[in-house]
Amino acid sequence: MKKLTLFIFLITSINAFAQRGGGGADAAYIKENYSKMEAMIPMRDGKKLMTEIYIPKDQSKKFPFMMDRTPYGVSPYGADAYKTSMGPSPQFVHDGYIFVYQDVRGRYMSEGMFREMTPELEDHKTTKDVDEGTDTYDTIDWLLKNVPNNNGKVGVWGISYPGFFTTTCLLSRHPALAAASPQAPMSDLWRDDGWHNGAFFVLANFDFYPGFTNRQDDKPTKGGGRGPRGPQITDAYDFFLKMGPVKNTNDKYYKDTIKLWNDMLNHPDFDEWWKSRNVLTHLHDIKTPTLVTGGWYDAEDLYGAINTYKTLAKNNPKTPVYFVMGPWVHGGWSGTAPGDRLGDIYFGGPQGPHYRDDIEFKFFSHYLKGTPMNIEPINVFQTGANKWDSFKVWPPKEAKDEQLYLLPGGKLSFTAPAAGKDSYDEYVSDPTNPVPFNGGVNSGMTKTYMDGDQRFLAGRKDVLTYQTDVLDKDVTIAGNIWPKLNVSTTGTDADWVVKIIDVYPDTAANTIATGTGIKMAGYQQMVRSEPLRGKYRNAFDKPEPFVPGKVTPVSWELQDILHTFKKGHRIMIQVQSSMFPLIDINPQKFVDIMKAKESDFQKATERVYTSKEHPSFIKVRVM
Repeated sequence: MKKLTLFIFLITSINAFAQRGGGGADAAYIKENYSKMEAMIPMRDGKKLMTEIYIPKDQSKKFPFMMDRTPYGVSPYGADAYKTSMGPSPQFVHDGYIFVYQDVRGRYMSEGMFREMTPELEDHKTTKDVDEGTDTYDTIDWLLKNVPNNNGKVGVWGISYPGFFTTTCLLSRHPALAAASPQAPMSDLWRDDGWHNGAFFVLANFDFYPGFTNRQDDKPTKGGGRGPRGPQITDAYDFFLKMGPVKNTNDKYYKDTIKLWNDMLNHPDFDEWWKSRNVLTHLHDIKTPTLVTGGWYDAEDLYGAINTYKTLAKNNPKTPVYFVMGPWVHGGWSGTAPGDRLGDIYFGGPQGPHYRDDIEFKFFSHYLKGTPMNIEPINVFQTGANKWDSFKVWPPKEAKDEQLYLLPGGKLSFTAPAAGKDSYDEYVSDPTNPVPFNGGVNSGMTKTYMDGDQRFLAGRKDVLTYQTDVLDKDVTIAGNIWPKLNVSTTGTDADWVVKIIDVYPDTAANTIATGTGIKMAGYQQMVRSEPLRGKYRNAFDKPEPFVPGKVTPVSWELQDILHTFKKGHRIMIQVQSSMFPLIDINPQKFVDIMKAKESDFQKATERVYTSKEHPSFIKVRVM
């Protein structure tokens, strides 16, 4: 879900675009070349959805539709109030499309009741069996019959929550739906924005839900409806540490007034509530050509982009499905964003224009207007090497499984541990002193944490570090990563966080992206990290406690990468049991953490085993 911080980031980007002149120029062009109409489009159950339609004044030819369905409002409302930019990028406005923006059911000016991540139905036996798929079907049918000069083809795109609604458009299976592009789409809220392998992402969610609170009737309103604002946060680490357990979000601040927030806290396990909202299970029998787009550094919906593509490709082998992953944050490819850097890391130049001009625009133009297209199925940016690669399948067939072993003495090697005593490394995990997720003082979920320098943790005794010798050749890892650790804990629950880090040599030079006072020499760039809430080690819907002191295998998935660790660099793995306040604190006691009390939190000694008898390793795919 587009969390508040990144939502503000995107809005700021759009505003900056307008201030640079692009938006201003397009605003005048749109008013001069497009007519606007508003419609309350009826759905099969009688509810009506507010829809803004911009139609080219050029009557000499027919145009395809480009539609964006959103829960964030389609403002400006009013037939005489025009948007200042439209479409995925400025090219679309000047090339000529009929642009359609729709408030989804139950949001802003649309009738009906909104449901978080609307559960989609496999069967629609009566007119009362409605979901986002049927709403899309009914909308397309109405547009074809009521908007003049259309060519009978519809394209849909959207980023983040609108990306979810783009995915659900595929479920309409309307014959006129000719192209769709879910971008950074939410797909399974429990694994995207709410929880990562059972660990609650409290920082991102805490500020989002007051601004997204749902109206509790089906009466349209130009406002989305807001609940009580959360407190202003300057130092997130200090704020959440003082706040205490997650239940205190209600005890101290929200007072049980935010339904969507309470829905999350009432369903900490991957139960039927979440399973019914997992759109991936419905992505079969799809005929629409689809372009799935995401960013390697998307702090919100990385899982959604990767797994929407994988599911579509697996279940619909005869359908053209394209996949793009660039060096971007959430939505960092949209509009006119350069996409050339994140924090201190420079990607060798602007990478956004390549996507917008050579892939996205050509994709829609080909399937909606019949123009030529020559796009490989997989286009992914190789971080570290700073170049684009194309493949036929993902992960690439050239990538072979290997294992990076954690060894005694902080060593990391592709060679398994030799025979010997049952070695291990240990640390004390203290809930009153959790490991920070990022250096410095942060007011929210800073997007730069995804590739941030990990040297700020050098003095922590509760972070285990393993690294290879200096690499004598480039090592490229492609695809998803699986930590497979043997661990033990003195508690009955524990979080385990694994980070993949690229350690730069002491000779590394600064770039134009390097921050003030930062040296790239010795930089420890995080490439990927993911937690596992240990009680979900065997099943996300059936938590179970640890037996204190018992050696226990844990395994989970770190999302895909395509990264080259250059010759002269090192590969580093770090293991820790907190990443605060990005992730809430595990009390290290087997309880419902959403209802845990201060007295439930306890210190625990965590061990990671590094022996032949109980090896710990990271399964990777090496090119």
